[in-house]
Amino acid sequence: MKFTKMSLVAALLVGSSAFAIDNVKVSGDAKLFYQTNDVTYDDAGVKNDSDSLFNKDRAQGEAAVSLNVTADLTKNISAGVKGTVLTTLGLYNNLVSSTWTGGVEDTYLINEAWLAATLGKTTVKVGRMPLDTPLVFTETWSLVENTFDAAVVLNQDIPDITLVGAYVGQGNAAAVLGGGVTQANSPFTSFYDGAYAVGVVNTSIKPANIQGWYYGAQTSIDAAILLSDPAFTGVEVSHLDAFWLQADANIEGILAGAQYTKNTYDLKGAGIGSVDNDVFALMLGYEMKDVATIKVAYSQTGKESDVGMGAGFNLATLEDSTGKARSAQSKLYTEAWWNYGYVTRADTSAINVAVEGNAAGVDLGAYYTQTNSDKNGGTAERADMSEFTVTAGKDFGPLNTTLVYIYAKADDQNQKSATEKGDAYNTIQAYLTLNF
Repeated sequence: MKFTKMSLVAALLVGSSAFAIDNVKVSGDAKLFYQTNDVTYDDAGVKNDSDSLFNKDRAQGEAAVSLNVTADLTKNISAGVKGTVLTTLGLYNNLVSSTWTGGVEDTYLINEAWLAATLGKTTVKVGRMPLDTPLVFTETWSLVENTFDAAVVLNQDIPDITLVGAYVGQGNAAAVLGGGVTQANSPFTSFYDGAYAVGVVNTSIKPANIQGWYYGAQTSIDAAILLSDPAFTGVEVSHLDAFWLQADANIEGILAGAQYTKNTYDLKGAGIGSVDNDVFALMLGYEMKDVATIKVAYSQTGKESDVGMGAGFNLATLEDSTGKARSAQSKLYTEAWWNYGYVTRADTSAINVAVEGNAAGVDLGAYYTQTNSDKNGGTAERADMSEFTVTAGKDFGPLNTTLVYIYAKADDQNQKSATEKGDAYNTIQAYLTLNF
């Protein structure tokens, strides 16, 4: 389910100023997520005992309760703590065969624990927190969002200009995004060898919003993780550089946007040295106020035939708790609703069409994504993917209910054998969120 994300700038401003109204605020939510599919073959091409919808062997389910407390400590200093308890509610081995986060035991963790201070138009926030920058961000599709141990500085002394600097030391993505929370209340691990980000957001050219970001990190991460290729196990990525440029505008309901990003990696042990790749994306749309919003987007990644490196993915969510590669999400306009990781592959074009609206108090959405991966300088065909998703959500007071249907056909999913293209399959999801 796609939750509305608060921008990094907005989150910092809330964290530093909103609590002057209410000295102590307590909020939270209770969630129950469920999904099932009719995939026929597992990753090894073995036929599943049951490939029917609503069979427990094809289903996932889990519940979570989160509590968030924020308060002013002094006039210009605020603090926040958020904790989450995860439970299977007895669903495991009865109605489902796996859980959303990959764990099968009840557990808990501290998602957030931070301090924020404001002096003039400068805000500093330090501790455990969500982040929302183009290439390092908190993903909200799972039952528990990934967060970071970080320090962030935001300055707005220049009119219509926001300057952002951040240092990230640890993250918990490997534990909570499908890898299983293996350590109660402390699933955080090193984020590269410490990473830096700087950004500029410019709103002075009305009605445009222009932003630019740079990321740098010394790393010792295994190249097999970044490349999703075990052939590069033991090859070390020693340095990472990346930048992201984006411009968006809304002119009387006409939406337009452009994105460009490039990643550069220094490799040790492969005899290659430095590799890089980039991607651009364009978006056009129309917003009919209180009726519907329609968007069409296109993206194209560059060729990178040395190691097949993609571009534009979330640098924070590349591996699970076992060290295996994961299909990281992207903030590209063309990103799929559910099947992440395809639009960012090397030498891949993608299109995305999204229609959102409201009818009779029901929030409706329809999303289509198609990717076409060329040979990337090689001779072998590479996997293509298409996805069509329909969503329907309605609020009943503090309770949000959402139903989702996903049709997916990917050449490298649901394969009878490695030499055959994958069959299409269906997924049904249900989300219940009670806010309090």
